[in-house]
Amino acid sequence: MRRVLLYLGLLLSVFTFYSHAYSPKEPCETCKKLVQRFHKGLEDTAKKNFGGGNTAWEEKTLSKYEISEIRLVEIIENLCDSSDFECNHMVEEHEEQIEKWWFKMKKKHSDLLKWFCIETIEVCCPSGTYGPDCLACFGGSERPCHGNGFCKGDGTRSGDGSCSCKVEYTGPFCLECADGYYSMEKNDTHAFCTACHQACKTCTGASEKDCLDCKEGWSKTNEEACVDVDECALEDPPCKDNEYCLNSEGSYSCKACDQSCTGCTGGGPNECVNCTSGFTLEEDKCTDINECETGEKVCFRENEDCINTPGSYKCTCSEGFEDKDGECTQKEAEVVAAQTEAELQNETEKSNNQHEDL
Repeated sequence: MRRVLLYLGLLLSVFTFYSHAYSPKEPCETCKKLVQRFHKGLEDTAKKNFGGGNTAWEEKTLSKYEISEIRLVEIIENLCDSSDFECNHMVEEHEEQIEKWWFKMKKKHSDLLKWFCIETIEVCCPSGTYGPDCLACFGGSERPCHGNGFCKGDGTRSGDGSCSCKVEYTGPFCLECADGYYSMEKNDTHAFCTACHQACKTCTGASEKDCLDCKEGWSKTNEEACVDVDECALEDPPCKDNEYCLNSEGSYSCKACDQSCTGCTGGGPNECVNCTSGFTLEEDKCTDINECETGEKVCFRENEDCINTPGSYKCTCSEGFEDKDGECTQKEAEVVAAQTEAELQNETEKSNNQHEDL
């Protein structure tokens, strides 16, 4: 039983993965792409078998090829990419209709998209209509959403015909102005909304004095205009202790103080409230203390050097030495070199003494 449950769980995981990874294309989109490729095939084969030799013969031959089954087969073979399942399935399912249009309907119905996608296999609708019955979009099929939005399902057999308004507009027919915009022109069929002043949440005109409500970060004055609130000048500043406040129109930002500061009013070491440990105030600026040159010994091990760092220092073993068990000991290679040098020195001294005895 446990194995069966594990197997079912694995199948569910695989199904869930593929259902998210693979989402079928909208049939109308597939059909439109197929028609585009068909027209491309017409262009690519338009001058085939017409080389410019015997003109009369070639024109007669070309006119036959132009409406031939050979040409149709060549076009159909290139309608879909091999990986495009929906396109290949649509061609396979409706190849007879494509042939019917090619041989019988092309002269009377020159618009392949309309005849094939809309009227014959019924996967698309005319522009401005939607759904199984190709009903008019909200606002009418001539100007869906009154030109201020997009009809959901426009030109397809899906969707509900409702409007998805552009950012400036709202309402079921996209005839109302959204927050942050005001109406410059409006009637029963047209609306034109433009942006309020940046200070306004809602407004009746273009200036900060036309605000009905102020956006956050702005407040109304006695003159009824929305002006910027300087958050940095409030009694309780909004930034942390080791940050300074930078005001901007309708907002503010908190910036980190210089590393030399404990509290600050700006970004540099000359704008510190107090200097942090390892720095001292010199000429109205927090300056690094060089602990290695104060005269006080700060590194206590033998063969150890002091290295200054901003606001601090560090103790490291001198060149040729390494830290072992808390002591700076000479590196092995350095020891061997020192011994070799000492031995050579001894040999030289012995040789010199022998020469003197002689």
